[in-house]
Amino acid sequence: MKTNVEVEGAGSEAIAGSLSVRSSAFTRPHDENRLKAELQTAAFQPNSANMNDSAEQPAKIRILVLDEQPLLRRGISAYLNSQPDMMVCGEAGSVSDARSKVAECQPQFVVTALRLGAGDNLKLIKELKTQNRALRILVYSAFEESIFAERAMRAGASGYVMKQAPSEKLAIAIREIVKGGIYVSREVALSAFRKSLQRAGKKDHAPRLATSLEELSNREMHIFQLLGSGLGTRQIAQSLGLSVKTIESHRENIKHKLHVGSSGELRVRAAKWMEQRLGAEEPVFHSAGDQLKLLPVVPATAET
Repeated sequence: MKTNVEVEGAGSEAIAGSLSVRSSAFTRPHDENRLKAELQTAAFQPNSANMNDSAEQPAKIRILVLDEQPLLRRGISAYLNSQPDMMVCGEAGSVSDARSKVAECQPQFVVTALRLGAGDNLKLIKELKTQNRALRILVYSAFEESIFAERAMRAGASGYVMKQAPSEKLAIAIREIVKGGIYVSREVALSAFRKSLQRAGKKDHAPRLATSLEELSNREMHIFQLLGSGLGTRQIAQSLGLSVKTIESHRENIKHKLHVGSSGELRVRAAKWMEQRLGAEEPVFHSAGDQLKLLPVVPATAET
């Protein structure tokens, strides 16, 4: 005898649209009802294979992108969001906005430009690492690695990428850092190795003349950049929350270390340095195929 038992409910088609049973054991009504109940229960059980597939998918890296230029910031965000293991949880264009965004979206990783307006980004990196030691930070910039990579790493960053590098380097650097490594160019790594050998060696070295920007402290380097961007002493003091007298003192130290005779000469040198760096900036991070350009340098003012 043939009995058709129809199973209703979600997932019933995957189990049985119609069950044909050729046995006298299922001819009684209560047996037929029992079979229907068992099949309906099975239809609502979660698929263990699908659950395993979902559990095996790793969580995406939550990234906060910091850059003062909206077009470049969005281009980098679009590139990172195109990666299968990354997602941008927020963006910010200034030091103050960065602090609030970190608290808001709780990123695992921060990708930041070295320059965020007049704000001290190295100080921000130190602050973020103090608040969360697990936070990973990657700095990108057009400024020389030989000067700034080591400063960024000392502040707490785990890597430094030049803006002129291929865009793939950004994703590679992020993945390397997330795995617990650091990321710098081969040249920077070799330079650090040579310095360690020199410190460990017993040979006497003649003192190097203080003609390089490497001689400047982080604060002095920041003020040098702001001078080159066209800010006057009072503007710099206001931006950094310092007194005019303090900025003037830093400026005199910079002049001494760089062997510059006057404040005017220092401004010219700083402006030329900034113009060369920013003028040569050609970021390779694209948005919809368009090359993103940086804003021109603000001409130096006559303010002292």
